[in-house]
Amino acid sequence: MQDFPAFAFSTVAHIVSELGAAGRLGEHIAQRFPAATRALLVTDPGFLKTGLVDAPAASLRAAGLAVEVYSQVVADPPEQVVLDAVDAARAHRTDIVIGLGGGSSMDVAKLIAVLAGSDQPLSAIYGIGNVKGGRLPLVQIPTTAGTGSEVTNVAIVTTGATTKMGVVAPQLYADLALLDAELTIGLPPMVTAATGIDAMVHAIEAYTSRHKKNPLSDIFARKALSLLSANVIRACENGRGLAARQAMLLGAMLAGQAFSNAPVAAVHALAYPIGGIFHVPHGLSNSLVLPHVLRFNAPEAAPLYAELAEIVVPLASGSAEARAEALVVAMQQIAIITGIERTLQQVGIRETDLDRLADDAMLQTRLLGNNPRTVTRDDARAIYAAAL
Repeated sequence: MQDFPAFAFSTVAHIVSELGAAGRLGEHIAQRFPAATRALLVTDPGFLKTGLVDAPAASLRAAGLAVEVYSQVVADPPEQVVLDAVDAARAHRTDIVIGLGGGSSMDVAKLIAVLAGSDQPLSAIYGIGNVKGGRLPLVQIPTTAGTGSEVTNVAIVTTGATTKMGVVAPQLYADLALLDAELTIGLPPMVTAATGIDAMVHAIEAYTSRHKKNPLSDIFARKALSLLSANVIRACENGRGLAARQAMLLGAMLAGQAFSNAPVAAVHALAYPIGGIFHVPHGLSNSLVLPHVLRFNAPEAAPLYAELAEIVVPLASGSAEARAEALVVAMQQIAIITGIERTLQQVGIRETDLDRLADDAMLQTRLLGNNPRTVTRDDARAIYAAAL
């Protein structure tokens, strides 16, 4: 009999995966939150310009809610954006917060929900488990199939020129996540590819996470990788294909549920400095280092990578090491076919930058501790050199 270590698994209580759900947002809110009267929709200027905020907002108003749209979220949101958003929520007397966007908008929505009705300052809640008390009702609606932020209990804030801090707390889990692919059909192929690979990284790293990997996170990670790998190229080639888009959203969410419980590791640890210093989008940063971290990890993780290869490359055969390499090649093939950047040089990084990147990566001790193989500073530099 297989001996399972003790584990805990938490996630969002209510999930709706339905084409057109965003246009019926008012009905969902009225059903789940009958006492809510004043909604704050949190998004970014780019998504606001698409016009896709109009239908959800109109649906909320039709259900009798007063709606305010806060649309000043930027990628990798700095503290000031969070504080401004909290002020907007208080001024509106918000009693329900709705994140509508990518990971940044959803992260800001989480922080508004916990801070708007609290006297805790933002600076006091960084770290793990430092949020005190409750929060406002929170609904998350992703517009990219990538971060999985709609089902995670983490929010990332940019605290300096290149530094980021995380808030990790159970209060950050939303009450309701809505998946509606109609919101994602305008995503350009390159963004679709990078966010899709980001989600696949979440699944792969959760499946090989050193400490908290568990039977439930494994199920979510495997199903996520199956959906994402089978649909990412289809979604890039035909952005209006709703079946592939909905599959990508579902896969990204399942991956989010996996890594929220079995945390990510060295791919993310090495990606964060690329994003922080060179302002490369998070999904692309992950994609650039992914094959090189997988190869580095293979001596410890090949049997697990071989299991994942059976999902992505069903015909892979041979030893565990050979199948693990087939997984790496398959991930590289996705990057080649979709046309996203594949080397650090293509995003403006030179060999003279590698020491700084390696130093910064070693500060990600929480993530590196989850990696199946110990990463030294020399290892980190060698991985960056391989990705150059």
